[in-house]
Amino acid sequence: VVAARTGRAGGRHMPVKRPPHTQPLLQPLGLFMLEPSFCQPTRISRSVARFGALALAAILAACGGSDDDGSANAGATATLAVLETTDLHFNVRSYDYFKLAEDKSYGFERTATLVRAARKEFANTLLVDNGDTIQGTALADYEATISPIPCTQQLSMYKAMGALGFDAGTLGNHEFNYGLPFLNQVLGGGLDVEGVDATKKCAGAGYPMALANVYSSKTKKPLVQPYTILERTLTAKGADGKEVKLPIKVGVIGFTTPGIMNWDKRYLEGKVYTEGAVEAATKYVPELRAKGADVVVALLHGGLDSAAYSPTMENPGLHLSKVAGIDAMVMGHQHSVFPDAAATPAYRQTGVDNKAGTINGVPAVMASSWGKSLGVIQLALQWDGSKWVVNKTASKSELRNTQSKNAAGATVYVEPDAAVAQLIETQHQAAIQYVKTPIGSTDFRMSTLFADVGDPGAIQIVNQAQQAYVAAYIKASLPQYAALPVLSVSAPFKSGFQGGADYTDVAVGPLAINNAADLYLYPNTVYAVKVNGGDIKNWLEAAAKRFNQIDPAKTTEQSLISTFPGYNFDMFTTADVQYEIDVTQPVGSRIKSLTYLGKPMDVAQEFVIATNNYRATSGKSFIDKLDGSGTIWASPDANRDVVIDYIRKNPTVTRATNGAAKSWRFAKATTAGPVVFSSGANALSVAQAAGLTNVSLLAADDGLGKGTSKYGIDLSK
Repeated sequence: VVAARTGRAGGRHMPVKRPPHTQPLLQPLGLFMLEPSFCQPTRISRSVARFGALALAAILAACGGSDDDGSANAGATATLAVLETTDLHFNVRSYDYFKLAEDKSYGFERTATLVRAARKEFANTLLVDNGDTIQGTALADYEATISPIPCTQQLSMYKAMGALGFDAGTLGNHEFNYGLPFLNQVLGGGLDVEGVDATKKCAGAGYPMALANVYSSKTKKPLVQPYTILERTLTAKGADGKEVKLPIKVGVIGFTTPGIMNWDKRYLEGKVYTEGAVEAATKYVPELRAKGADVVVALLHGGLDSAAYSPTMENPGLHLSKVAGIDAMVMGHQHSVFPDAAATPAYRQTGVDNKAGTINGVPAVMASSWGKSLGVIQLALQWDGSKWVVNKTASKSELRNTQSKNAAGATVYVEPDAAVAQLIETQHQAAIQYVKTPIGSTDFRMSTLFADVGDPGAIQIVNQAQQAYVAAYIKASLPQYAALPVLSVSAPFKSGFQGGADYTDVAVGPLAINNAADLYLYPNTVYAVKVNGGDIKNWLEAAAKRFNQIDPAKTTEQSLISTFPGYNFDMFTTADVQYEIDVTQPVGSRIKSLTYLGKPMDVAQEFVIATNNYRATSGKSFIDKLDGSGTIWASPDANRDVVIDYIRKNPTVTRATNGAAKSWRFAKATTAGPVVFSSGANALSVAQAAGLTNVSLLAADDGLGKGTSKYGIDLSK
């Protein structure tokens, strides 16, 4: 007697064959269907007894209780390839909606090609997504806020992923950016949380989500299921070398960063709460094992941080890997890579082995972002006669990239999967038409190509928009702060991290919505914080971590820009505030000659600073008041929309009015050797147009393989 359900092997739906005589026999017996990999019948008719030992033996055979698929195959081996995408950020297509042009360096449509190739290579695959999936492009905003998709329609991102048949996924922090009702809809319903209709049934993601460390305040239960158990049939090699089919249970558990409680406080406060990843894993991994999971895969929307463990830490991968029972770990959030074959890997902490691809002995991957890589963990499995056991030392991890170099040194791109683009073509074209909506014009090239060295060209208008917006609100609604000066800070959100094209770069001429979205990349909301002059100095000191300390006596080349993210390089762009950054000094002692209205800034004078929700609530590393305690207004409006509205009201954008106000400069220093930095290829004219006469082009190709050029800066000028 064999009774089977639909299983999956190699990532493809595969029906397990059932002999034609099975159903006629089972139905008169009154038997429920038996799971081949679990064998948990809920009812067996008493008539089974009439068939005695023969019938019982037949049933046990179907359960794997005979030598046919159990102990006789002890010693069988198999490889389960866990395939990971992470931080796709709605980049279905290899297309930049800000530049209205193809960009072959990223896109899920190219990752899909890698997935299909891996499925041909490996008989057994498991495809998982690690979150930050539904936000990040104009198409994402279009479907969430501009022309919201109906309940019956899948998000374009999920629709495209459906072509590949994902097995499971988790939620990243950006899944919460559009609020819980929207998240409930796009996940298909069922979020039992205040303000959300849990009974709503919608199209959904198309694959099960698992998230173990976010709870509903209403129910005190996980917001979504903490884990899922996937039942599959593996193609294995028996001890005799012959192919055999054996069942497996794979437990998938997910974790996201607790930072969601700060970054999306307006949507989540009082409605959900978080738990540390280690605490959640310690609770639920034993449950997975008790329910028969042969293999446990942890989906961590977080990365690696060498700091001591804290339940609120953003990147707890080093600590999570030590939880007993986790066989493999996929990571993300940091938009980095693991394992890293570079001479100087991104991660070098104790317990990290880039060569073996393990974190404290656990096979792991982090597949970059935007679909630029596919993570592959090859788990080596051995059947002990009743279950699968993972041989971690024989397992290996790797990244497969959508771009590489050929023998001639030219960049080669993986071709896109033709099936993906056509699935979302209608929505893709609708988003393009939306972002083309004209709102103004500019007489200068608005760029962050040289924001790190003093060009405010793409940042000043953001600060102007934020300042005007907050000042107007205070005047109308917060009279107790009306006497305080309102200032604004912003940062170069696109500053080359993703390569030579990863800069805000708006051409002279018409300004459309896509250009405004390029000026402000993230879906943050405007926040206002109250600080004093001393806080401002400390804030700027923290932002100045963007630079390495330069030794004036060193004769060899020194790199100006550190690993401190460009999106944290907050700056003022107004004549009212002036200061110097002395990069020859250590961190914390770099801000010099700080003035307000031409006079030394009074450390006790109070100011209101317009910023964003991310900085205002999770910027404690800048100043203590940026933990939310200094916030006097949390606006509901996105910074990007505030910029768009400002340009609509002031449609004639000029360098003189909107792109020339420099609050800061480098303190003069004479260096014995060159000080260098990388930026977009052959863009010296942009620096010259911004009046940066101390910048020179040293090499059209800086050798980093990212499409960037090497520039020099003379700090003595």
